[in-house]
Amino acid sequence: MSTPSVVHVVLVRWGADITAAALEELSVTAGAFVETIPGVLAVHCGANTSPEGLGGGFDWALIVSFSSREARDGYLPHPAHQPIAEQISQLAEEVVVYDVDA
Repeated sequence: MSTPSVVHVVLVRWGADITAAALEELSVTAGAFVETIPGVLAVHCGANTSPEGLGGGFDWALIVSFSSREARDGYLPHPAHQPIAEQISQLAEEVVVYDVDA
């Protein structure tokens, strides 16, 4: 894997309507980004597993590593990204998005 230039972090606090099937669908959709969106180097998503207890009440994270800022900027409107963005918007109580230059 190439060294990422930008790491995109999405933290989600789910609403009461979230289901295990919806979480699985989100994970599968996100996992395909490496093959479907140019410049995506890696995708990680899932529940918090930290033993520190400092998750701030967030239930789930999506972390996407990009080859460049331009790749990140192309990801945002990309048709493969839109379904997951819409699902998160519909099912989440709170979302934090934070990008870091790597």
